[in-house]
Formats: sequence, C-alpha cells, structure tokens
Amino acid sequence: MAPDSEAPNHHLHHQHAYESFASVSPDFDDIDAGSGKSESVPSRPERDWDGVKVEEVDVPDRRGWRKLMAYVGPGFLVSIAYIDPGNFESDLQAGARYQYQLLWVILLASGFALIIQSLAANLGVVSGKHLSEHCRSEYPRSINLGLWLLAEVAIVASDIPEVIGSAYALNMLFKLPVWVGVLFTGLSTLMLLALQQYGVRKLELLIAFLVFTMAACFFIELGYASPPVDSMLVGLVIPKLEGPGATGLAVSLLGAMVMPHNLFLHSALVLTRKIPRNKSSIKDACQYYLVESGFALFLSFLINVSVISVSGAVCSSSNLSDENRDSCTNLDLNRASFLLRNVLGRWSFQLFAIALLASGQSSTITGTYAGQYVMQGFLNLQFQPWLRNLFTRSVAIIPSLVVALIGGSAGAGKLIIISSMILSFELPFALIPLLKFTSSTTKMGPHANSTTVTYVTWVIGFCVMSINIYFVSSALWDWILHSSFSTVSLIFLGLSGVVAILVYLGAIIYLALRQDKEVTYLLSEGDYEVDGGDGDTEAPRTSSELELHALLDSLDSKDSGQPRQ
Repeated sequence: MAPDSEAPNHHLHHQHAYESFASVSPDFDDIDAGSGKSESVPSRPERDWDGVKVEEVDVPDRRGWRKLMAYVGPGFLVSIAYIDPGNFESDLQAGARYQYQLLWVILLASGFALIIQSLAANLGVVSGKHLSEHCRSEYPRSINLGLWLLAEVAIVASDIPEVIGSAYALNMLFKLPVWVGVLFTGLSTLMLLALQQYGVRKLELLIAFLVFTMAACFFIELGYASPPVDSMLVGLVIPKLEGPGATGLAVSLLGAMVMPHNLFLHSALVLTRKIPRNKSSIKDACQYYLVESGFALFLSFLINVSVISVSGAVCSSSNLSDENRDSCTNLDLNRASFLLRNVLGRWSFQLFAIALLASGQSSTITGTYAGQYVMQGFLNLQFQPWLRNLFTRSVAIIPSLVVALIGGSAGAGKLIIISSMILSFELPFALIPLLKFTSSTTKMGPHANSTTVTYVTWVIGFCVMSINIYFVSSALWDWILHSSFSTVSLIFLGLSGVVAILVYLGAIIYLALRQDKEVTYLLSEGDYEVDGGDGDTEAPRTSSELELHALLDSLDSKDSGQPRQ
C-alpha cells in the first residue's frame, strides 16, 4: 500500500476508480461484496448493429483446421483495401517506370500492414468493443464528432477509386461509358450487400471468392508476361530508389497500405465469432486471427507483386510501339488495359477487366460495411441496412459521376489521386487511437501490448504517418507552385496552408499525448484470484468485482510499486 503521507491522494485515486468503473459496468450496483459466491463470466451479449448480427459464428473448442476455418473471413474483407483499384494504379505505374525495382516497398508495407491489422483484431477480441465504440467512450463529445466526420469522409474517399475502377472494368468489357458504369456500380453493390441479410458468413465467403478470382486473373497474366524471376527476387530483397520520381512513388506505395477505415472494420469484424471470456480462449483467438490475416495479406501481397511484375514486363517488351512505350510513363487503369490487350492478347485483356471489376465491387462492399460500424460506434445510431448502404453509395457516386461526366476517363483518374491524398491525411486519426488503446491496460488488461511491441508499433505508426503527411504536404505545395493564381492569392494560400498544417499537427499531438480515462476491459474468468481473508483464495465472482479488483490493484501498484494484498 502507499505510505500514510500519500493516503489522501490514494483515496482520491480509489474514488475516481469507483466512479470510472461504475460508468462502464452495468452490473456494478449488483455486486454482493460478502456473498463469496462464484459466478462464471458470460460471453459477449448478442448485438444487432444496423441489421448485422454479431454473435453468429460458433468456434469449435478443439484446436485444428476446423477451428482455424471458423476464424477465416475478417482478414479477407480487410485485405481488399490492399488490392483496390487505387493500389492497382500505383502498382502499374511502379512497374511501368521502374520495372521490379520497387517490389521491396510492397514487401515492407505488407509487413507493416500485418502488424497494424493484428492490433485492430486484438482490440476487438480482447475488449469486446470495436475501435469506434472505444473512441465514443473515451473522448469528449466534440472530439468524438470530429473523429466520426473524418472517418465518414475517409470511407467515402476510399469508395471513389472502387467506383471508378469498376466503371473502367465495365467500359473494357461492355464498352459502357464511364458515367454509366458508375451508376451501374452503385446498383450492383446494393444487390451484393443484400447478402448480409443471410448472415455475415455469406458475405465473407463472397469476398474471399472475389479475392481468389483476382489472384487467379493476375497469376494467369503473370504467366503470359513471363517476367524474369531473378530480377523479381532482386527487387524484393534489395532496396533501390534509382531514377527520377522513384522516391515519391515508393512513398505513395507505402503510405497507401494502411487504410483508416480498415482499422475500424477489422476491430468490428472479429466480434462475429463466439469466444469464451477466458484468457486461453482470448489468446487462441488472437493467434488464429493473426494466422488468418497473415494468409489473406500474403495473398494480397502476391497480387500486388503480380501487378507490378506484369506492368514491368509489358512496358519493357519489344512488341510495344513507340507511342505505347511513351504512354507507360503516365500509366493509369484505363490505359493499362489497352497496353495489356496489345501485348498479351484478347484473353489477358478480359482477365484484367474481370480482376478490376472484382476488386472494385468487393472494395465497395467492405467500405459500406465499415460505414455501418463507424456510425453505430461513434454515434450509437441505428439505421435500416438498405438506408445506410444507399447513403454511403450515393455520397461516393455523386462526385464520381460528376467528374466522369465533365472530365471523362482522365478526370476520373485524377479523382483517384485526390481520394488517396484524403486517405493519407486522415490516417493518424484512426491509427493513433488504435495504438493507444491496444497499449492500455484499462482497455486490454493483461493482453495489452508489451513494452517492445508498443515501441515497435509506435515507430511503425510514426513512420507511416510521416510518410503520409509528407505525401499530402508535397502534393499540396506542388499544386500551389504550379497554379495560375495571382501573387496575393498564392501568399494567402500559403499562409492558410501553414495554419492548416499547424492545426493538423496539434490535433495529432493531442490524440497522442492525451491520457486514457475510461476502463473498458472485459475481465476474463481466472484473470485474478480473490483473497478470502484466511489465506485461502476464492474463485472469481462476478466480472464487475474482478474488474474493480484489478483496477484498484493497478492504482495501488502505481502508488507503492507493489501489488495490493
């Protein structure tokens, strides 16, 4: 216990603990302090989030393939963000300009993504709440509303490349105008989302099928292109940034691999499995989700490598005309299909279009799915699924449709770049809360990140955020320098940009340094033993008693350096 001289402060600590604990524990007032009876801790109650029921997939008790297959699903939905049309465009440009030189960036970014996504999965499994719910309980209302708006904008921004990519694919397959493809994409996505009424498992299986379809298409393309294996291996293991623009493209490849909405989505999707509330089951679930996410992200890594390699092989082919070879320096999704058709033949062109369509459709599904969890978590609002889907689709389709009508394919391609900048700008406002919550014992209990993991993840997070800030700042600065505004307007824009950057950095620093206040960890059976007073230990009683005991023990340890007896 703390020294007597610190007793008043210690008492205030305990009073604050009781108040904080009571605010998050619905059964706190029902604790029978003298009963001595034991009560098993139940699993998470079933909840209905915007029509998507959470407690749906049973997990076998015995370890093995059947248990692993029960966890398969969330990782594939999350992996879609790493193989969306926006990433395809960056991959095509990387291969066209530098052949296989930047493959190591994809390898490094995939490793970063696996670590960050595993933290999101762990947060949901351990705490029983997803990331947006934690934000609602932790931050003041004004901050919470701001984070919600940023998350919604990020979801819409991530949806724009998917809509445009699908429209490009329909243009390749059926010669539909891009604006018609945009409209059709919205309708088809709503039809596919109707599958969630039959259960989340059906939706996961559909996404997994689309991912494997993309993989098959690009692997077949890779077989046609036949890039040199030795050059690919050198590009994977030897970092190089040779040539003008290589650094900027590497930055965009690395920065685009961690998507803000993916962190909210992954932490929510893992709640679709029934996991007993005990330490061993929670630990097993985290391990199985790590394996499942690792496999899904490895598959997306192979697809990205295939796209870069196909592009590199195509643009270095001797069969290209001088005109098409020159166009490789400004390769986009629409132009890439033309090159692939001329070099690899008609069937490869069709395969590329099918893969692009699968990528766009699956990405729009997961984006809308993430929007449901974000709105429910931040605002605790319930909407009919079709209404929420219609809102998300409409907001993403409107700018895509307007740009496609006015600017055509070229304008739609520029919109993809703008949406990538928006996502880069908003990443810290999802990543920082995730890193803080998973390192907090009040959120994760004994499953909180170790000191080593905490340092490593913060370094990774800092690097990713710095890359994204650099990407956005340099793009904005380049736009200001090459604009046709007057000198006065340029000065005004420059000053406004400096103020905006300072506010932006201030918000990031606030989130990073703010002390967590809410206790939300769902204690597991057997986490702690309660001393009955005669030297014997009693079985744990209610989850509320155990959580309060753990909280007070933590506070006492901070005061005296020793556990509470």
